[in-house]
Amino acid sequence: MKVHIVDYGMGNIFSVQKKLLQEDVSVTVSSKANDIDAADKIILLGVGHFKKAMDNLHDLNLIEPLSNFALVKKKPILGICLGMQLMTKCSQEGGKVDGLSWIDAEVKKFTTSDSLQFKIPHIGWNTVQQVKDSRLTQGLSSNEEFYFVHSYFVEPGSDDLILHQSSYIQNFCSAFEKENIFGVQYHPEKSHNAGQLMLQNFLTL
Repeated sequence: MKVHIVDYGMGNIFSVQKKLLQEDVSVTVSSKANDIDAADKIILLGVGHFKKAMDNLHDLNLIEPLSNFALVKKKPILGICLGMQLMTKCSQEGGKVDGLSWIDAEVKKFTTSDSLQFKIPHIGWNTVQQVKDSRLTQGLSSNEEFYFVHSYFVEPGSDDLILHQSSYIQNFCSAFEKENIFGVQYHPEKSHNAGQLMLQNFLTL
């Protein structure tokens, strides 16, 4: 099995790569379209600014091969943190910026009137409540804890997309699933045994 991590200049690649190398898989890391075409599964991770991320993907000519992989070939692809957000239609970050538009959803910023109780960005461990069954979450409890670092959240256009829901300031979608496309707002690579099990599940899809 060939798993490809897309390197577009905005990811904590080493942590995810290290977790994957604990499994019996071949892992490539690059910004090359031919590595995307040759992959069985793709991980699109990211930390940072939505607009900068989309600009980088455009500049590297990765939009078309990624969309072909996800929408035409329909092979499994997992977005982590910013990678999840990029799969949506648009984001408020940097103005209304267009995303990859694979998922009917928008990215919105957390706002709060209680800055003493709720710090932005949302950083730390939080419970995720499973909303629907998924092969991605096999073996995990219905109220597992994962590690988060984010100031923006995904708001799906349909509740049918929601795989996990979490609460911070408000209830928000912390994971979605649409056919072969998966997105998680939290960081499985930083979430100990639960995160490792989720990555193992992704590899078996």
